[in-house]
Amino acid sequence: MKRFRGVIILTLLPLWLPLVGSIEGAQEAQPTEYQLKAAFLFNFAMFVEWPQQAFVERTSPFIIGVLGENPFHDDLQKALQNKRIDDHPLVVREIRLPAEATNCHLLFISASEKKRLPEVLQVLKGKSVLTVSEMDGFTDEGGMINFVLQGTKVRFQINKETAAAAGLKISSKLMNLAVR
Repeated sequence: MKRFRGVIILTLLPLWLPLVGSIEGAQEAQPTEYQLKAAFLFNFAMFVEWPQQAFVERTSPFIIGVLGENPFHDDLQKALQNKRIDDHPLVVREIRLPAEATNCHLLFISASEKKRLPEVLQVLKGKSVLTVSEMDGFTDEGGMINFVLQGTKVRFQINKETAAAAGLKISSKLMNLAVR
């Protein structure tokens, strides 16, 4: 388990380095919460398998949508710049309406959408869209991955059954890192 965590850290390290910023004196700047969450989103995409029909072509873009207020600002765009998943370039889109979310592969649902959550999840039911949020009870309500803070650490919960119902296969390696 410790060895696997080391692999994840090494996987995330290239994403964190550009985000960390400059070194002032002897202190290194720590990544912000949303810089870390942006790196996690990339890794979620790396450790989840989508069905072939989720992509029109072998080189179609992998679309990451943000529904509602964007807490990442430009951190998500910076973290994903020039990154690919297999042959799929990563594209970030701001989503305004739940129906637009069906065109995403991964959808971050902002806490600002709490009131519309049942509608959003209903629109996405059965679609191969990995839903991620940071709302209390998100995975209990049918979301797939939920960020949680434990002290100052960013962790995540996974609803594997909901993901499987959408045709998504979550790696056991990612499942082992989830908290409950």
